[in-house]
Amino acid sequence: MRSRPTGFLLATLAGAVLALGGTSAASASPDTATATTAPASTASGDVGTADACYTWSGTLQQGSSGEAVRQLQIRVAGYPGTGNQIAIDGAFGPATKAAVQRFQSAYGLAADGIAGAQTFNKIYQLQDTDCTPVNFTYAELNRCNSDWSGGKVNAATARANALVTMWKLQAMRHAMGDRPITVNGGFRSVSCNSAVGGAANSRHMYGHAADLGAGPQGFCALAQAARNHGFTEILGPGYPGHNDHTHVAGGSGRFWSAPSCGI
Repeated sequence: MRSRPTGFLLATLAGAVLALGGTSAASASPDTATATTAPASTASGDVGTADACYTWSGTLQQGSSGEAVRQLQIRVAGYPGTGNQIAIDGAFGPATKAAVQRFQSAYGLAADGIAGAQTFNKIYQLQDTDCTPVNFTYAELNRCNSDWSGGKVNAATARANALVTMWKLQAMRHAMGDRPITVNGGFRSVSCNSAVGGAANSRHMYGHAADLGAGPQGFCALAQAARNHGFTEILGPGYPGHNDHTHVAGGSGRFWSAPSCGI
């Protein structure tokens, strides 16, 4: 587990523009975060911690929109409910509210579905300065090349998809007792995918996928848990070519098959 960066600055959230995050709703421009501010009685505090990755200001709730919401959705992508996934679209609707509530419950916070200082401070504890969750790295999710190029989407999109995958894995790791999850690989360029005999339409080429080693959990436990954390593709023991790993991925559609695990 990587250590959390130190040296955070305290800053007043209400109405303040923080150096590395979004702006308050009153001063937001089309290129910055927007948020609907909840009544003071629903906020969990007026002071939060400035973060080297992304800092939220104000409070987000159902009806909020903008970059601040999109950044929140990435962090709670692993809490969509069994068989579901949430859209990373910057619109705080019922599905996002439910995901925030599940995240809050998972970490012992008041599960009101309103993202305020307590929720954001928990997220800050869980992420590193490059916005990855503390227990996963971009290097783990890309053993193909260093620049994320050559896939079925552009490099920036592949990297962004991998970030969402990591936050789903972080949620899954926490739900499974915070034991390490072994990631054997993730993104593949078309050439890397071909070299390992990957499927022609593999979600690895989009940055959506990760192949997991057995680790302390075992392949079946990983496949079973993945159903609750936003993975629309789960392939494991009993599915051809997947007896030695569990494959999880996001993206459109749903296909789960790990017959030896009851899936």
